[in-house]
Amino acid sequence: MSTQVITLKIHSRGKPWTEVSLSNDSTVRQLKQALHKKQSKYYPERQRFVLSQERGASALQDQQKLSELNLKDGSIVYFKDLGPQVGYKTVFIVEYLGPFLLYPLFYFFRSAIYGDVASTPVYEVQKVALYAWSFHYLKRLLETHFVHRFSHDTMPILNLFKNSSYYWGFAAFVSYFVNHPLYTSPSTVQIYGSLIVFLLAEISNGIVHIQLRNLRPANSRERKIPRGFLFTFVSCPNYTMEILAWLAFSVMTQSLPALIFTLCGAAQMTIWAIQKHKRYLKDFTKESKEGAYPRRKVIFPFVF
Repeated sequence: MSTQVITLKIHSRGKPWTEVSLSNDSTVRQLKQALHKKQSKYYPERQRFVLSQERGASALQDQQKLSELNLKDGSIVYFKDLGPQVGYKTVFIVEYLGPFLLYPLFYFFRSAIYGDVASTPVYEVQKVALYAWSFHYLKRLLETHFVHRFSHDTMPILNLFKNSSYYWGFAAFVSYFVNHPLYTSPSTVQIYGSLIVFLLAEISNGIVHIQLRNLRPANSRERKIPRGFLFTFVSCPNYTMEILAWLAFSVMTQSLPALIFTLCGAAQMTIWAIQKHKRYLKDFTKESKEGAYPRRKVIFPFVF
């Protein structure tokens, strides 16, 4: 097909909005850049294009060419403003840094928070819980910087405040009660038995994150079927191990606030796992380069 300049009609909110002219061998990313030149407010990461106004229409991917999408002179594409954006890595660092810094305050500054605590003991489990909590969030911060490769560059800036409120709020909630002067310690067997499970889950979670990183080359949006280790059993073992780690932390500390945090996180991760499992089934069929997606549970081995 010969290269030619085409003019695309861009509709927004169901109405004609503007037009952009570019060659038919341009990519969707170049379409976004062209629109950005005309409408400086809408930088590429803030834009979403679809070919249909039908609910659930798939967003056009940056690497797709207009010719491959059968877009011709006069074709209509539908634009949606995703709102102000912020980098994924920035959101993750901010939301994890809060719990990493907040939780220790309730341990090291007990008298300032609870009043006179001179006569109340600091239990071994409170120290162990501090180390476990700090280890988890330090691991998350290091993974965010050195391991994770994100499928998207940005997310809506509102997520920065929403996610941070969740993580920071629960950090204060859990730490306040675990380090409270009236806290009662469970048995040594319960503490260290749960700690072993916690550490095994954290290590397994880290291995899964490295597996996911190795599936996607740098600066690539390529998707492959994850295989081996815990992926043999479930589609999202990173969530499985995250839930197991916090469940172990809850048992170790014998803390209701920690269990509430675990259950809230488990509910959200289950929703994410279902969505990811459905994408795997949709993207990987017998006709795909990777072949059909293997039969495995979503998040809980042998159950769901």
